[in-house]
Amino acid sequence: FFLRERERERERENFFFKYLFFSYWRTQHLCLYDVEKEKEIHNYLSKEEIKEKVHKYNLAVTDKLKMTLNSNGIYTGFIKVQMELCRPPQTLPSAGTVTPSSIGCVNTLHISSTNTVGEVIEALLKKFLVTESPAKFALYKRCHREDQVYACKLSDREHPLYLRLVAGPRTDTLSFVLREHEIGEWEAFSLPELQNFLRILDKEEDEQLQNLKRRYAAYRLKLEEALGEVWKPG
Repeated sequence: FFLRERERERERENFFFKYLFFSYWRTQHLCLYDVEKEKEIHNYLSKEEIKEKVHKYNLAVTDKLKMTLNSNGIYTGFIKVQMELCRPPQTLPSAGTVTPSSIGCVNTLHISSTNTVGEVIEALLKKFLVTESPAKFALYKRCHREDQVYACKLSDREHPLYLRLVAGPRTDTLSFVLREHEIGEWEAFSLPELQNFLRILDKEEDEQLQNLKRRYAAYRLKLEEALGEVWKPG
């Protein structure tokens, strides 16, 4: 009996971990799908639509970092990028140059709507005199929806300022993160993403515990009923 129960427990554990990583894979791909939809919208925005979005964006700005629309339809503005590096990058020795910290350092860049993700990465590395190849780094779009956080790697051809324009100025809705490409399995996830995993673990643990209590309560009841039949006076 106990061997069969142990086998069932192992099956449940295997199912749980498969479910956990499938859930993360699904959220990653759903978010990547959203990025693809935004790319399609970007191709069809008219000058009037861009003008309206820039106007609404500037009305919502609270830190004076507004966007400016030029007559040719190109607009400029600011994005903030959080550095989430597992190790300090290699930099050129220079007096007075600030080295980006591994975690938490936020940099503000002034860019245009034509600047791509690849160009933003290069600008960040140039700002701190980083000698490592831009190919070693990736820019992520972090989306906040309800109590979930989704981090999506952006392609080098994406336009961060457009993503900022569409999402609005609030960084708690959309933020940008710079990470290395080659990092460990768990180090690839940010703190909010790991907290999402913990919430899933807690929920699954509670469900398994309740199921276990119900099962053994049923066993106890049957055992008590059987004992009652045995000790019933004849």
